[in-house]
Amino acid sequence: MMGDHIEHKSATQAQEAGPTAHGDPMGTPAADEKVLWKGRPDLSHLSRTAFHTRSVGIYFAILIAVSVIMGNVNTAIVCAVLGVAAVGILHALAWLSVRTTMYILTDTRLIMRIGMAIETRINVPLKHVTSANLKARGKDHGDIALELSGERLLGYMLLWPHARPWHLNRPQPMLRAVPEARKVAALLADACAAHVAIERSAAQTRGTATPPDAALTGAPA
Repeated sequence: MMGDHIEHKSATQAQEAGPTAHGDPMGTPAADEKVLWKGRPDLSHLSRTAFHTRSVGIYFAILIAVSVIMGNVNTAIVCAVLGVAAVGILHALAWLSVRTTMYILTDTRLIMRIGMAIETRINVPLKHVTSANLKARGKDHGDIALELSGERLLGYMLLWPHARPWHLNRPQPMLRAVPEARKVAALLADACAAHVAIERSAAQTRGTATPPDAALTGAPA
């Protein structure tokens, strides 16, 4: 019983502290948590949007075309070989990223299991999510970037490629190439709203200040 009490106290302290990483022991949903959704990035979309395989392929295609026009056949062949190798390596990295990624949304937090070399578990309590920005990627897929409150910031390189591009000073975790992104974003918004309502009710019961509202926006990532 004492061990259970200490474990529960540690879990509560971890939730209060904000987003954490580096082998967070709370990387697995607890027995009293309700899992609302779990998923991983779509390979083709992740390959194009995070690893830029299409852009790299187009770049080498232009080099090949220019070489052929100028009559440099050998250069065109070299560019073709390098282009195929570059796109192949990037696509392999995207495949590895998909294989080693799992997003889990519960009624209290978002868990991101990421890391192509070493698994890292990032725990984001929903009460620290101030907004979620959805960027559509085609008809059904999209990226969802999270703006977080609190002082405990996550490193950009630790998150990559699951980070909102160019937000280096204050990195934002991002669910990449998520299938049915609008549905997932709606689930996230509802979970944040429900959690804020619970926190507000508990705060009013204790006679303390109410927590800030979390919001979902459609701003581009």
